[in-house]
Amino acid sequence: MRQVASVPRTAGETYRDSILPCRFEGVVYEVGGKRPIDGLDLTLEAGPVTLLIGPNGAGKSLTLRLAHGLIAPTAGQILWQNRKLERAGRGPRRQSMVFQKPVLLRRSVAANLDYALSVHRVQGEERRQRREEALARTGLTAYARQQARTLSGGEQQRLAMARAWALKPQVLFLDEPTASLDPAATAAIEEIVRAMHAEGCKIVMTSHDLGQARRLADEVIFLNRGRVVEHTPASDFFEQPNSRAARDFLAGKLVW
Repeated sequence: MRQVASVPRTAGETYRDSILPCRFEGVVYEVGGKRPIDGLDLTLEAGPVTLLIGPNGAGKSLTLRLAHGLIAPTAGQILWQNRKLERAGRGPRRQSMVFQKPVLLRRSVAANLDYALSVHRVQGEERRQRREEALARTGLTAYARQQARTLSGGEQQRLAMARAWALKPQVLFLDEPTASLDPAATAAIEEIVRAMHAEGCKIVMTSHDLGQARRLADEVIFLNRGRVVEHTPASDFFEQPNSRAARDFLAGKLVW
């Protein structure tokens, strides 16, 4: 993969008219009589790369889906710049999400980007420029005419990242984006994540890979049973976590 280029922005340029912060206030999500998210309070600020980590069933993926507006809370509220997210599907348009398994259309790599841009009403020369830039920065220029679903797993995930990059989101939610990838493909995705962050995109990511969390995170939100247990700088969390649940998790023990 070619080196990913990035052009850092000034702080004023990066966060002007930001949709952040995003605040969860007493958010509950109930399904099947259970509450996998139960009174969740947290704030996502512009700036640091945020990693959500915790044991299976802690509510990490659900937290991303709630923030992105894919599902609606049963109780509580989610605020973007003090504006309430009223219902699922109504999240701010200046955000994107990439899933563990990329969802690709049955068309070429370039056409996948064109479709995403057309949905966001990007037309003409601007669409072409964004498409070509996103392909170049994710190392996919040579694959532009190839059918997207014939790409390798790592290449498909790079295409999902390219599609997000082309939309120029302020916030990018990443749900275990490297869970099924080999080390080389994982490194390529991490490089793209760093480059997008350098350009001013807020990264909020889930991962079970503690090595990856150490490499990427500026701050860690440790979740357990649908609530925030710790929200702290990554260096503090990995060196001296405050809670027993976090200490057990880092030691590879079951967290109850």
